[in-house]
Amino acid sequence: MIRNYIKIAWRNLVRNKAYASISVIGLALGMACGVLIFTLINYHLSFDTFHHNSDRIYRFYTEFHEDGISRIGAVPQPLAKGFRNDLPYGEKTARVIDFNRTLITVTKGNDVKKFAEDGGISFTEPEYFSILNFPLLKGDSKTILSRVNEAVITDKIAHKFFGNDDPIGKVFRLDNQMNFTVTGVLKDIPNNTDRRSEIFLSYASMEEYGGKDRENNWGGVYSGCQSFTLLKPGVTQAQAEKGMLQLVKKNYTGRDLQVWRFKLQPIAQMHFDRDLGGYADKKYLWALFFIGLFLIITACVNFVNLATAQALNRAKEIGVRKVLGSLPRQLFWQFIAETAIISVIAVIVAVGLSQLALNPLNNLFHSQMTFNWSALSLFIVLISVAVVFLSGSYPGLVLARFQPIQALKSKLSQKDVGGFSLRRVLVVTQFTISQVLIIGTIIIISQLHYSQTADLGFNKKAIVLVPLPQDDKMKMSTLSNRISEIKGVENVTFCSNPPASRSNDNTGVQFDNRTEDEHWSVNTKQADANYISTFQIKLIAGRNFFKGDSVHEFLVNETFVKKLNLKPQDVLGKQMAVNGRSYKGTIVGVMKDFYNYSFHTEITPVCIMPNYRDLSTIAVKINMRSAKSTLAALDKIWNQTFPQELYKYEFMDDKIAHFYEMDNIQLTLVEAFACIAIIIGCLGLYGLVSFMAVRKTKEIGVRKVLGANISSILWLFGKEFSILLLTAFVIAAPLAWWAMHNYLKDFQYHISIGPEIFVMSILSTFIIAWITVGYRASMAALANPVKSLRSE
Repeated sequence: MIRNYIKIAWRNLVRNKAYASISVIGLALGMACGVLIFTLINYHLSFDTFHHNSDRIYRFYTEFHEDGISRIGAVPQPLAKGFRNDLPYGEKTARVIDFNRTLITVTKGNDVKKFAEDGGISFTEPEYFSILNFPLLKGDSKTILSRVNEAVITDKIAHKFFGNDDPIGKVFRLDNQMNFTVTGVLKDIPNNTDRRSEIFLSYASMEEYGGKDRENNWGGVYSGCQSFTLLKPGVTQAQAEKGMLQLVKKNYTGRDLQVWRFKLQPIAQMHFDRDLGGYADKKYLWALFFIGLFLIITACVNFVNLATAQALNRAKEIGVRKVLGSLPRQLFWQFIAETAIISVIAVIVAVGLSQLALNPLNNLFHSQMTFNWSALSLFIVLISVAVVFLSGSYPGLVLARFQPIQALKSKLSQKDVGGFSLRRVLVVTQFTISQVLIIGTIIIISQLHYSQTADLGFNKKAIVLVPLPQDDKMKMSTLSNRISEIKGVENVTFCSNPPASRSNDNTGVQFDNRTEDEHWSVNTKQADANYISTFQIKLIAGRNFFKGDSVHEFLVNETFVKKLNLKPQDVLGKQMAVNGRSYKGTIVGVMKDFYNYSFHTEITPVCIMPNYRDLSTIAVKINMRSAKSTLAALDKIWNQTFPQELYKYEFMDDKIAHFYEMDNIQLTLVEAFACIAIIIGCLGLYGLVSFMAVRKTKEIGVRKVLGANISSILWLFGKEFSILLLTAFVIAAPLAWWAMHNYLKDFQYHISIGPEIFVMSILSTFIIAWITVGYRASMAALANPVKSLRSE
C-alpha cells in the first residue's frame, strides 16, 4: 500500500512539474533558513557550557550605585584575592588580567619575527586552569604558571611562533620589555567560548609589566581585570554575593560604602550580557527563532495555497478513485505521501543550500560554526514531519471530501476547495510576514545611516590612528615634528584614546576641593594641546590648556557641567582632582558635548588632561587626496623611530564603524530573510496566478472578443491581490512598529519611526507583487482568444 502511495504520488508530481518545482523551492528555502537559524542558535547557546562543573563557575563583576546602577564586567584587582582569603565560599578562585595591542618577538639565531597579537595576552593565576576546562597537551599541570616569566600557549600559537619545533623551553619577548619561557602547551581554545586568550603568562610577572600600584588598588577598575571562582558544592550565588559585602566594608569608607558592590555572573550567561561585554543578546536569538519559524510557516502556507488551487484539476481523478472504492483516509494518505516526497526532496535541497550558506554565515559572525549532525538530524526529522502534516493535512482533507458524482461531471467549483477565502488568509499571512521583515530592514538601515552620518561633536574623517609604543618625551617630540613635515599632514596629536572609544578610563572626581567625591564618575582622556584642533572639538567657554609637561589643567564637557547643576562659566578656574585625587588641576575650558561611546550609550561626563605619562596613540589628520603617499611616509618615519616595533594603523571612521558591527550583522540577516520571504511569497503568487489563468481561460477569451483591453484583463488578476496586500500591510504595520520600537530602545540616540517608512514598505511590496502577478497575467491576457475558446 505504501509503495503504491509513493508510486502514484511520484507520477502526479512528474506530471505537474511546475507545481512540484515551486513547492520544492519554497519549502527548501524555508527549511534551509530553519537549519541555519537552528545551527546559529545552538552555537551561541553552547558558549562556555563545556567546562566541568559549569553550573558552579562564576565571573565577578562590579556594580556602581550612584546616579542609578551601572555595571562593568571587571573588578578591582585585589577583589579575587580578598574573596579567596577572607570568605569561605569559593573552592577555587583565580585572577586573569588581559592586555590587548601587544607585540610578541621571537628570535631564532639572526631571524627575528614580530607578531601583533590581536587577542592580546593574559597574566593568569594557576588556579584558572583548574576552574575552566582548557586541557594541557604538554607541560606539568601541577606547576603550571607557578614561577615568574613562565608562559603557556595554545598549540595553534606554538606552531605560529615556533613552527614544528618543540615549543617547551622556547623564549619570546613581550613588548620589548620582558622575556617569557614556554612551559606548557594547551589544546586549541574551542570556538564556543568568550575566553579567547591564547597566550597565558604567570601572574607573578604582572607587577613588573603592569605596575606595582595595581595589586592593592581597590579604587579603580581596569576593564581587562577578570576574576573567576568555582563555588563550593551547596553554596548559592546569593550567599556569595551577600558575603562580599564584608569585603566592601573592609576596604571602603565614607560614601564608597554605598557605591561599590560586587556580584557574580554564571559563566554560561557571559555571552549574552551586552552590558558586561557579552557578544550576543538572547532577545535577538529569540527574534531569529521566530523569523525562522515564520519562514517555515510561510513555506507551508505557500504549499497549501498551491495544493488547494490545484485541487480542481484533480477532481476527476479523485471521483474515479472514490467510485472504484477508495476510502477518504486512503485519499488523505495518498496526498500526505505526495507531500512527503516533496518534503524529502526539499530537505535534500535545503541541506545543500545550508552547506553553501554556512561559510558566508561564519564570515558574517567571524565564527567557525559547523553542523552538529546529531542534533541537526533530529531537528530536520522533526521539522520535516511537522511540514508534511502542516502542509499536507488540509489539502488531503479537501481532496478526500470531494463528492464523486460532482467530480466526474466537472461540477466542482472553487467553493468546494475552500474558495478564495482560505487562500486569501494564506496570502495575507505570507505577506504580513514579508512586510514585517521589510519594515524592519528599512528601520535598521535608517538607524545605521543615522549613526554613521550624524554629527558626533568631533571630526572622524581622514584621521589615522597609530599606536605609540613608548611615551618617551624626546622621541615623541621628534616624531611629532617629522610627521608634521609630511606633505598632506594637516595636524598631529598624541592621546590615550580618541574622543569615541571602546577602551575608556572612568574614575571618581573631586570638584572644587569638596570633602566628598561627586556621586558619578568621569571619563578621563589624556592628550596634548593639539587634541582639540585635530578632532575639531568645539569650546563653548574658556580656552584650551597650554602646552607643557608640567601643566595641570582640565577641559570638561557640557554633561560634566550639567551634573554639577552649574553653568559653563561657573566651573572655569575651579580646582578638580581625579584618579583617587592623585592628579589635580584647574578647569580652564568647557567643550561642547561629543559622543564618547556609540549611540547605544548616553554621553557621559568627560575630562581631557595633559598627562603625558599615559599617551598611547598618535592621531594624524591627513588630506585624503594625497593619502597614499602620506601613509607611506608615515610608515617610514614610524619604523625609523621604533625599529623594534610592528607598525599598524586604523582610520578613525573604521574604528567607529566597529561600534555597530552587531547591528550590521542583524541588518544583513534581516535583509536576507526578508528577501527569502518575498521570494517564497512571489513563488506562491506566481503559482496561484497560473492556476487562475488556467481556470479563467474561457472567460479571458470571451472578454477579449467583446472588446476588453489588456489593462482591464490585468486588473482582473490584480485587484484580488491588491486587496490582500493592503490587508497584510494593515496587520503588519503595528506588529513591525512594536518590534522595531523595542529594537530602537537599545539606542540612547535613535531615529523616530515615521510614516515614510511604512509608505516605502507597502510600495516596495506592491511593486514586487505586481511584477510577479503582471508577468503571468500578461501571458494570459496576450493569448489568442480564438485558441482560448477553441481549447474549451
